[in-house]
Amino acid sequence: MCDKIVARDKAGRRFSIVVVAEGAIPKGGAESTMGPSMPGQDRRVGGIAGRMAYEIQQATGKETRSLVLGHLQRGGMPTGYDRLLATRFGGAAVRAVAEKKWGHMVALQSPHIVTIPIKEVLRETKRVDATHDVVRTARETGISFGD
Repeated sequence: MCDKIVARDKAGRRFSIVVVAEGAIPKGGAESTMGPSMPGQDRRVGGIAGRMAYEIQQATGKETRSLVLGHLQRGGMPTGYDRLLATRFGGAAVRAVAEKKWGHMVALQSPHIVTIPIKEVLRETKRVDATHDVVRTARETGISFGD
């Protein structure tokens, strides 16, 4: 990734944007966590952005900053579909409470809203499939994933 940043700089592109998922783990490195987790909860991943910014700056000599996007910045303006989906989720959550389905969450399994036990959801960490067509397309358009 640092080689790509340096190459862009030499080609006259004086900036680069690096996006790092909060659960990313550097090759040969350790997972970044944000302190202890709540009792009974999985570890709280995070802090990788600042760590990567520091390492990129050390390796390239270029000024580097990190920014953690909050939930509001991630979402954008809700569409009609978003509003309808939120209403459906709310209705399903109320029905789950009425049915005493404690320890469940509501989810979209298109076209239906379903309840799923939270223990089932948290059973394993979800990772991005590196062979997914969206990832392949990104690579083909010049996006570097640092590998």
